[in-house]
Amino acid sequence: MRAKIRKNITITALHVVVGLGAVLTMLPFIWMLGASFMETGEASTFPPKIFPAAATLKQYIFLFERMNLTRYFLNSLILAVSVTLVSLFVNSLAGFAFAKYNFRGKQRIFKLLLLSMIIPGQVTMLPVFLLLNKLGLLNSYLGIILPGMASIFGIFLIRQYLSSIPDSLLEAAYLDGANDFYIYWKIVIPLAMPILVTLALFTFMGTWNDFLWPLIVMSDESMYTLPVALANLSKEFVLDPELMMAGSVITVLPVILVFLALQRYYIRGILIGGLKG
Repeated sequence: MRAKIRKNITITALHVVVGLGAVLTMLPFIWMLGASFMETGEASTFPPKIFPAAATLKQYIFLFERMNLTRYFLNSLILAVSVTLVSLFVNSLAGFAFAKYNFRGKQRIFKLLLLSMIIPGQVTMLPVFLLLNKLGLLNSYLGIILPGMASIFGIFLIRQYLSSIPDSLLEAAYLDGANDFYIYWKIVIPLAMPILVTLALFTFMGTWNDFLWPLIVMSDESMYTLPVALANLSKEFVLDPELMMAGSVITVLPVILVFLALQRYYIRGILIGGLKG
């Protein structure tokens, strides 16, 4: 009986701690959302307010009508979707090749790729920038899409997952006369959907939230993404926290919505990848 009581107390205490942690984690986001609907100057009052006295859309209207935020939003959306789709295609092809094909030097090449993961991304920015400059791709969508079309992490993730698919399944397809691309598209892709969705979420969120690379590549203000535009906004309206919070909500909301829509596939991919890897 005592053991059961101690167990219930432990579980209750754990739930309280987790709930408190969740509230503390969500509090800045709740304040950000509330402040975005406040009148100018209301978020700077003391004691600070969590919710507006009278909700207003004035900050959002100003952003879209005066700051051309629609253009920046579309830039981020086009780049995030394009990089995600191209990356999924290239990474899945490479992962499939490393998982199911035997070719000379395969293990050495794969180990070399894994070894290169220890190189910080900032080290490769200058060579990539100079290469894109030679190709005339600076200040263009391709300047963002091409460097993100493949990632070592993505290849590794898909390769580990596809290694668990029985070779006999692919051999049966070969005996039926299927070619390599048919097997990849009709058999491998449907089986790898959980891990592909997981990688898609990582790629989409990483591209959407990326600040440094778009700032380096884009010189034309009309090509800015939301994070870059928001940073420029902070310089001009640093004393207007309500406007800044409205811009932050617009930047964060799409990522949250995408994650909530695909979270069950994401969790499934992580669990299956952990068990099979």
